[in-house]
Amino acid sequence: MTLPVRLPPPYTLLPFDEIDSTNAEARRLAEGGAPEGTLVWARRQSAGRGRRGRAWQSPLGNLYMSLLLRPDQPLEQAAQLSFVAAIALCDALSGLVPPMVEIRVKWPNDILIHGRKCAGLLLESSAGSGGKLDWLVIGVGVNLVGHPEDLPYPATDLAFEGATDIEPELVMAAFARHFLRWSDSWLERGFEPIRVAWLDRAHGLGERLEVRLDKETFGGRFEGLAEDGALIVGLDDGGRRHVAAGDVFPLG
Repeated sequence: MTLPVRLPPPYTLLPFDEIDSTNAEARRLAEGGAPEGTLVWARRQSAGRGRRGRAWQSPLGNLYMSLLLRPDQPLEQAAQLSFVAAIALCDALSGLVPPMVEIRVKWPNDILIHGRKCAGLLLESSAGSGGKLDWLVIGVGVNLVGHPEDLPYPATDLAFEGATDIEPELVMAAFARHFLRWSDSWLERGFEPIRVAWLDRAHGLGERLEVRLDKETFGGRFEGLAEDGALIVGLDDGGRRHVAAGDVFPLG
């Protein structure tokens, strides 16, 4: 495959015309000892996956990539990289689309255009000795020219929203640059600057939402992001709940 872009160190790009899943390939490479910065990119996926085992539709023209990292961090801290990746992807897309196309982040790991999902992140990891990670894979899928219609959360794509002629390679290169900058900030300064930057780009802050957990659904108001990355939900009785994992949907 001829590549029209070059990525800065420490990225090593592995391109495919078609693969089962970029995350699956990145996991295989991680188990085989591939170095940090290995970036798997495919024009098509035959078995793309989203969060909680959901299928990720993968037509030609959208972006599918997975980044392998080996952070020297405990598992709970390394999970903060999902917010780093979300900020980087938000900034990458914001720099490529016209000014009227508003790109925002949605907890826990989605990117929205005007309230509709245009991209998602999928983190997978393997723990090593001493409670630290052996590897972590960040999967990225961006709807550039097409989007599914049968999702519980409304979806869209950049072309549908008026941002046409954006090639997957350009988004990949922009994400790589922004991720390098934000991950360096995370390593040097910790999670607080990331938390603040994520909230600056957050969709629906202060608005009502519905939280769906495995065995419970409840409503409240999106009040912020905790120091550990949990969603802070203000309840109707005046209390608060911190949500570490779940799905959220707008109300009203």
